[in-house]
Amino acid sequence: MCGIVAAVASRNIVPILVQGLQRLEYRGYDSCGVAVHEASLGNTGAGGLRRARSTARVAELMAQVQHEHLQGATGIAHTRWATHGAPAVFNAHPHASYGPNVAPADSTRGGHVALVHNGIIENYEALRTHLRSRGYEFASQTDTEVIAHLIDSLYDGDLFAAVRQAVQQLRGAYAIAVIHKDEPHRVVGARAGSPLVLGVGTGAQAGEHYLASDAMALAGVSDQIVYLEEGDLVDLQPGRYWLTTQGGKPMDAQQRPVRTVAAHSGAAELGPYRHYMQKEIFEQPRAIADTLDGIEAVVPELFDGPHAAAWRVFKEIDRVLILACGTSYYSGCTAKYWLEDIAAIPTQVEVASEYRYRTSVPDPRTLVVTISQSGETADTLAALRHAQSLGMQHTLTICNVATSAMVRECKLAYVTRAGVEIGVASTKAFTTQLAGLFLLTLALAQTKGRLTPEQEAAQLKTMRHLPVALQAVLALEPQIMGWADEFAKKENALFLGRGLHYPIALEGALKLKEISYIHAEAYPAGELKHGPLALVTSSMPVVAVAPHDALLEKLKSNLQEVRARGGVLYVLADADTQIESSEGMHVIRMPEHYGQLSPLLHVVPLQLLAYHTACARGTDVDKPRNLAKSVTVE
Repeated sequence: MCGIVAAVASRNIVPILVQGLQRLEYRGYDSCGVAVHEASLGNTGAGGLRRARSTARVAELMAQVQHEHLQGATGIAHTRWATHGAPAVFNAHPHASYGPNVAPADSTRGGHVALVHNGIIENYEALRTHLRSRGYEFASQTDTEVIAHLIDSLYDGDLFAAVRQAVQQLRGAYAIAVIHKDEPHRVVGARAGSPLVLGVGTGAQAGEHYLASDAMALAGVSDQIVYLEEGDLVDLQPGRYWLTTQGGKPMDAQQRPVRTVAAHSGAAELGPYRHYMQKEIFEQPRAIADTLDGIEAVVPELFDGPHAAAWRVFKEIDRVLILACGTSYYSGCTAKYWLEDIAAIPTQVEVASEYRYRTSVPDPRTLVVTISQSGETADTLAALRHAQSLGMQHTLTICNVATSAMVRECKLAYVTRAGVEIGVASTKAFTTQLAGLFLLTLALAQTKGRLTPEQEAAQLKTMRHLPVALQAVLALEPQIMGWADEFAKKENALFLGRGLHYPIALEGALKLKEISYIHAEAYPAGELKHGPLALVTSSMPVVAVAPHDALLEKLKSNLQEVRARGGVLYVLADADTQIESSEGMHVIRMPEHYGQLSPLLHVVPLQLLAYHTACARGTDVDKPRNLAKSVTVE
């Protein structure tokens, strides 16, 4: 979602700020901006804050910055995904405060305080009313502007002190970076509920310090990263930095260690592909191979955390609660079938954004499993903390980012190796999540005495064959492109699946609606007669996932119900299902039946269908409207 980059140095850091924003573009945004302190380069004649903001792409912002000769050794930058207020220049960050009883001046001037913010301030209306009573005028519709005015109202010659006082009045989530006109060589940051990292300059950049919402923004600039925790404040000045708690207690290097993080920007190169989503779909065989690399046996130690042994935790649990959002939620729904079938462990899957707002019945013998691509998903983190507050301390995450908040806050973890995923619509992160969840199922089954050595060997052999099987599925792309040409003409679609493949139908419908903007719904095929059949006409394509499993004959009956109403079927069928193409029945044959791991194969054609349909409709595949990659606000 929103991205932050900030720096203090002794050279012009505008190119670093803008380059950092470019590395965060994959998160999704609708405006961007940068603010610098002109006097930080010794230009005492200019001596104030200046900013540039745009609702265009970061490349256009760079052109604007160059045209306006914006330079400074201290600065902040931001990409915004709109929450409060429409996407418009006056709502774009950085926001500024010009003091009380002063009308907002030329928008290129930075005022007294300039600030960037990720998150949502829940009590902004009360703060706005209070600040207006003190003479502050507001130039935007955002919740962020109140923070800038609040800091200005508290400023008495020490920016760090003003920020520390201000954040004590904020309710909600925030990661902020702030500069002040009277302190040209200082950036102050704070975080609560939204991620923020500190980058420490080394070598030729020794003495420079940076802030960012994601270590990837600092790739090529600094690989020495300090992860800020809840309530931390950080003070950056050339040659030194220090951290404190919100209450002012200093943090030492042992409490907030510097970590070496290889955030290589090369992973984000598009290469020969048309879009990142297409690239990431075709990276799935490698991503699965990397995720399974080095696994010779199913052992609980695969899930060990720095402070807990998985075998001990697994012995103490007899239920599983999965918390996730969006695509990750559907991977959890798939895992429920595995966990109850293979490991015989009762499993509940909850939408993370709903879980903490209802009364639930906690059980301390529950393994709480969170699933997140970024490991910074605000709703999932909040749901995790809620579960912990209810006394459920056995926690495990399936996550793609080893340094994320989710990994740090869970006792156990399995880090998938999907690599950087740029496209907003998740693909390789989803399939690697499924691989990790299947391994978790096997490990729990083994711990509970429900997996024999022969079964373990057979399952591992099947998993190791997954990359080859996925390559064969990707070869179906030309046939799927033919389907996409027809789907591009439609405005509605229905997806059907049964049992283990119902969540895959849900994921297929989500992918189509995310990037092609076609309204798509998914149902268990057995539910057709209970409502959805009313929608079926010749203009409503119906996609069915048809593996050769125990529910195949039931599914065939459901397909006949669609045909009898004039519906047009698009069926992904295993080779031996005896479902043939005919009038109104389009069939693509999957290369092989893959048993309990079949969901990893059947989801790939659905990803390709969504991708090529979106291409045919001319939408922005990698950055679909209104959506963001990392949802770091509630």
